[in-house]
Parts: sequence; C-alpha cells; structure tokens
Amino acid sequence: MVKIVSDRLKLSTKGNRTLINITEPVMEKLQQSKLMIGNVTVFVVGSTAAITTFEYEPGLSKDMLEFYDRLAPEKKSYHHDATWGDANGFSHVRAAFTGPSLTIPFEEGRLLLGTWQQVVLADFDNRPRERIIIIHIIGE
Repeated sequence: MVKIVSDRLKLSTKGNRTLINITEPVMEKLQQSKLMIGNVTVFVVGSTAAITTFEYEPGLSKDMLEFYDRLAPEKKSYHHDATWGDANGFSHVRAAFTGPSLTIPFEEGRLLLGTWQQVVLADFDNRPRERIIIIHIIGE
C-alpha cells in the first residue's frame, strides 16, 4: 500500500553563495518513514534558492559558485531590481535556472544517489535567510 510522508527541514543560511549539503537530513527523514521503495521529493520554499545535486567538495563548490557568477552576475542590472528595488534579480535568475525541487528514487530504504552525489541547497539571495525545505516521501 502506497504511503505519503511529509516533513520539513529548517535551515539558516548566510544568503548569497551559500551551498549546504542536505543529504544526511534527507536520508534521516527517509529512514524515519520506514518506507522501502519509492520517491523522495525535496523542495525549497522561496524564489531565490534552489535544490540540486553535485559532488559536494570544496573544489566543485567553488566551481559551481563561479559558474553562477558567470550565469547571472551579481553586479549586472536586472529588470526585477527596478521593479522591487531589492537588488536580488541575480538570485531569482540563478534559482529559476537551477530549480526549486529534486526527485530522488529510493530502494531498500536507501536513496539511489551516485557514490559522490549529494543533495545540495543553494541559497542565492543577497541576505541571510531562514529556509524551509519540504520533503515528501511517497512509497511502500
């Protein structure tokens, strides 16, 4: 019988250029669910943060931040900034490009991630934030 479990993580970030490995807490939520096979969806609330996967190590973390700097430079003028005056248009572009959610299959109660693959919260906003991450686990 299919079961749905919903939970949340709350994290404080420093804002722009914050990358946080959230693999462990996501795995803990899965283990607590006692489900053996299905999918986990990880979703960050807000339009200036994103969820992705990559090998979470210092070199690649720097590479990712440099990539985002090239993709949507912080010092560039954005129409969003003219609309709201909050100077975080670059954050919205980076978050929209990466996306707010990720679905990960699991079997035998374990996430089917690659050996070096971690789940990462990327906060792009131009100020510290309290982030809420919703975790939906669907399975048996």
